[in-house]
Amino acid sequence: MKDIKLIAIDIDGTLLNEENNLAQETIDAITEARKQGIKVVLCTGRPLTGVKTYLKALNISGHDEYAITFNGSQVQDADGNIIEKENITHDEFLELEKLSHKLDTNFQIETADYIYATNRDLSPFSIAESYLVKMPIKVREPNEIDESIEVVKAMLIANPDVIDKAFEEIPEDLFNRFSVVKSTPVFIEFMNKKSSKGNALDSLAKDLNLTADNVMAIGDQNNDMTMVKYAGTGVAMGNAVDELKAIANKVTKTNKENGVAYAIRNFALNKK
Repeated sequence: MKDIKLIAIDIDGTLLNEENNLAQETIDAITEARKQGIKVVLCTGRPLTGVKTYLKALNISGHDEYAITFNGSQVQDADGNIIEKENITHDEFLELEKLSHKLDTNFQIETADYIYATNRDLSPFSIAESYLVKMPIKVREPNEIDESIEVVKAMLIANPDVIDKAFEEIPEDLFNRFSVVKSTPVFIEFMNKKSSKGNALDSLAKDLNLTADNVMAIGDQNNDMTMVKYAGTGVAMGNAVDELKAIANKVTKTNKENGVAYAIRNFALNKK
């Protein structure tokens, strides 16, 4: 069994159960791991505003505890201080906004503080995202968004069938220039090419003098693939997409069955 010192856990569909709640069994398993000196890092597409509730519930705080946010575009300590960040440029944001018209999707960008939606008719998925991550929305025309605003990521938003079609029609050169992930069935996210959960986790592990063999990563979606592939113990949830299960070296139970707790006890703490 590998000597696991850090466990990276995705939030939606992983840490949270099917009702988007943090189950007591999961809290207990994470608490047990932390008592044994294992760092637990929430690693998510959400901004930190959408993570703080769970950090508090898990009693994770302080400058020596960490969260990876915006799909790896930012590494922050649990107090909110940014340790590393990667943004996209204003020109890149404008280019992607034009692409949304060609692909017939809604469009938004996210900063550390706000969601900026460029469509007057807001997508219900944007409204749900705002509620989920506790971040207010501003509706703005692209020319109303100042060049000084730091754009962490850009997002195409639509129903799943439209998103699937849009993903296939994204020009190949954009995959070379950006980190592109379908984070949910209704979102395609564009970030700085250096941004990924795997890269951020690798960087954080090195800062903590750890190797990939010391890391376990647990996720359920395509945006978790880089961190699950990086980790010495890469775990796919039972409810994970098939692509993630194919590259994981462990598969745990579903989020409905408290799969995170099962993975921690069986793959990190070796408790049956």
